[in-house]
Amino acid sequence: MTFSPVGRSRKQSGNSHRQDPSDESGSSYEKPPSAFPDGVKVLHDCADAAVDICFVHGLTGDRDSTWTAQGEFWPQTLLPLKLPGARILSYGYDAYIAKATSTASENRLIDHATNLLTDLTNDRALNDAPNRPLIFIAHSLGGLVCKETILMSRNNPEHHLRGIFESLRGIVFMGTPHKGSWVADWAKIPASALGLIKSTNKSLLQILETNNQLLESLQIRFWSMIRELREDGRRLEVTCFFEELPLPVVGKVVSKESATLEGYSAFSIHANHGDMVRFRSVEDNGYKRLLGELVRWKAQLSAPASAAASRAETQANQRFGSSYNHFGSGLQFNAPGGTQNNNTGNGVQFLGSISGPVQFG
Repeated sequence: MTFSPVGRSRKQSGNSHRQDPSDESGSSYEKPPSAFPDGVKVLHDCADAAVDICFVHGLTGDRDSTWTAQGEFWPQTLLPLKLPGARILSYGYDAYIAKATSTASENRLIDHATNLLTDLTNDRALNDAPNRPLIFIAHSLGGLVCKETILMSRNNPEHHLRGIFESLRGIVFMGTPHKGSWVADWAKIPASALGLIKSTNKSLLQILETNNQLLESLQIRFWSMIRELREDGRRLEVTCFFEELPLPVVGKVVSKESATLEGYSAFSIHANHGDMVRFRSVEDNGYKRLLGELVRWKAQLSAPASAAASRAETQANQRFGSSYNHFGSGLQFNAPGGTQNNNTGNGVQFLGSISGPVQFG
């Protein structure tokens, strides 16, 4: 989320994608939004990629400026050097909640999630990699969009749309308001106090309100998915980052409590909500913390097969333990290696030899 309490327009913030030049009669008109940066943009491609890493911005951001600091578009310029074999993408959607020069998008969270699911699925299919491991890096509202996208992919009636859920290996949440954010109150401020605003999209702000029912439902469904993955023995990496510094006047947009998830790693970044995803160099400590997680996750991508074998071996050892309960007489054939154990009495039978003293209690 790139947030300003005075409601700067795109033109004022230097990130304008529309112009309002004047025609010969002196009247102004608006350039068609054909160049709006939405959809999937490939930042770095490689022939034999082992993983797709997709960046998703938050409120009032876009797929380029959100991740750029002093001209350094770090997902494109810095990350490929440290993550060879990673295909890096950035996803854009119209998340402007207020506009001074045009009508704000009326898309709801679920609409943005639907588009992300469709666009990313199509991009991966066109690149012959529908099942390639996938990692999301999401800022602010983008984390909620990603969560809804993953849940929509899970058990989707369209088989090809289930690929996002089935391929997901990790999510980095950066300043994501899992439990809401007071910034939603911004929608209640009179337009006159924010500048020239023609329209607002309050649906995106309302879901950020603390105790919002839609936000609570999203959180419940997300935790249900996590439990299902754990029961299936599937590992999903999750790391949360939260802002250390407040914005001028506004304060902290998302609290540590809201930005973190119980049971998962959480790290702070010495920046405000907007700057926490803008890294200027490889020496930026926030960048190092994020990179450390990504490098570790990428190294684990080849581990599922060996992990499954380890689980199978553990289960086998549990089935063939060193003792079994028997409550009758007769010949026993369930010893390891097919050994026959002759039993002529009742009680608990111990297989193999026992050396040393045995104590109970």
